[in-house]
Amino acid sequence: MAGEAPAQRRRRLKDRLPVRLRHHWKPAATLGVGLAAMVWFLGDARISPYVTSSSRAEADAITEDVRGTVDLYDTSVPHSIQLTYHQTDFDKMMKEFKDDGTKDYIEADLVVDGVRLDNVGIRLKGNSTLSSLRGNKGMPGGGQFPGGGQLPDGMQLPDGAQLPGGGQLPDGAQLPDGMQLPDGAQGGGFGGAGGAPGGMVQYNLSADKPEELPWLVKIDEYVKGRAYQGEREISLRPGSNSQVPLNEALALSLTGRSGQQAERYGFTQLKVNDRPAVTRLMVEAPDTDYAEQAGDGNSVLYKARAGGSFAYRGDDPSEYEDSFKQLNKKGSQDLEPVMKLVKWVDGASDEEFARDLDKYVDVESLASYVAAQNLLLNFDDMAGPGKNYLLRYDLDTKKFSVLGWDYNLTFSGDATAGPDDSISMGGGMMPGGQGQGMPQGQNQGVPRGQGQGQGQGQGRSQGAPDGKGGPGGPGGFAQHALKTKFLAADAFDGVYKKAYRELYEEFYGSGAASQQLDAVAQQARAAGAGSTELDAAVAKLAGTVTDRTAALAKDEAVTG
Repeated sequence: MAGEAPAQRRRRLKDRLPVRLRHHWKPAATLGVGLAAMVWFLGDARISPYVTSSSRAEADAITEDVRGTVDLYDTSVPHSIQLTYHQTDFDKMMKEFKDDGTKDYIEADLVVDGVRLDNVGIRLKGNSTLSSLRGNKGMPGGGQFPGGGQLPDGMQLPDGAQLPGGGQLPDGAQLPDGMQLPDGAQGGGFGGAGGAPGGMVQYNLSADKPEELPWLVKIDEYVKGRAYQGEREISLRPGSNSQVPLNEALALSLTGRSGQQAERYGFTQLKVNDRPAVTRLMVEAPDTDYAEQAGDGNSVLYKARAGGSFAYRGDDPSEYEDSFKQLNKKGSQDLEPVMKLVKWVDGASDEEFARDLDKYVDVESLASYVAAQNLLLNFDDMAGPGKNYLLRYDLDTKKFSVLGWDYNLTFSGDATAGPDDSISMGGGMMPGGQGQGMPQGQNQGVPRGQGQGQGQGQGRSQGAPDGKGGPGGPGGFAQHALKTKFLAADAFDGVYKKAYRELYEEFYGSGAASQQLDAVAQQARAAGAGSTELDAAVAKLAGTVTDRTAALAKDEAVTG
């Protein structure tokens, strides 16, 4: 009809689509079908990302670095730390720890060497050391030593009888043959000796004495990017006043002098709220910045967790998160190098291990680490109950080295132990001093090359392989496959003994151990720890150093 507008034609569906999509509909459709298929087939599967870039940058950067006026770890001057927090926050934290073992941060104000830093985080730090705070909850099954002490974390016990004095272990377990506890022995965990070699210091920790608790102070917990002199964490170690851990300070001093990586330390007066001030040892914590410094910015540092193991658990990274904590480069690296190392060590025959270890590990650094732990009488190293070690992965060489940390149980074994002997909780780790643990000589290992791969620890002491749940060696502790196989292989005897001789001279032959002990004792006294009890602890530690020096000087394997 004239004058009528023509009827509009309805647009087809494809005409409503953008021109670019119409031109490229086939790739888009293919992608959609592919995604639908992945959801259908893999909807319940866990996809674990792997990061393979080699960026040197650390994502968690320091944006506010408070400099202060005194170097935090300058051992030539006394230091002071004050912590102030709300009592209700502390009470809640302690209740949660006693109930289920969680160690959450609470807010506190910090004054360190006169410099104020508000809103830092503080939490309890330690494992077996803190067991006395939880009563019988500190040990699986609620079992206790007579008097209420607990076994260290990770200690395995075979089925059997009773403790001396009538004390019961859980489910009828017993200490390994020959290990004794004096009747009525007390204990609060294996917290380390404040200059008490050959004995276990009983830290009677209590919520009523927060100044004596082991603390981790986190500068940036509530103020992101903040640090104090480049440090984000400060560790306040167990032991105060006469029980301040001189042995740990001595071990750190000697380790640093030898050229191996060691945390810095210092003695400080600590005051918490309105409680009396006490002398404590503060130690550099292995955190992100420590990790960056440990490898000149081009390595990744992994911290072994106390409850983990060095056992191969497949190729899923989540299976290793309970065994290792990555300290740096979290945005560019992951756990894959550790997983590959664990897998190789687990599957390598004795011949393959001897032939190819240097493809995975800096053999000389491993030899130095193992030798140093023996020389320092440290039974709680990478093969000990606390699994106190760090793995440093060099991004250039693609090799690992092993670093030590947490030396509060050094100088606590048989002072006559040689390079082929095991350092264990025996030979003096029980209350009462040296000679109260396992019988003298029981820590001797089997000859090198025998029983390889069967779980021998330092000195080839017998036990179950790491992660297999057996007794694991003297004292019942799990062993470490890397250390075990290294010490068992004849191929590495030369490099190990060479490192041992060099470190013996550095520690003892040169007189450095005695000299450094004098310096450490003076530092503690300057921080307010001077007392008759401290003098006795110094004398006891000096006796161990003297005995160790004399015994090794007579060992032809050490002096030639």
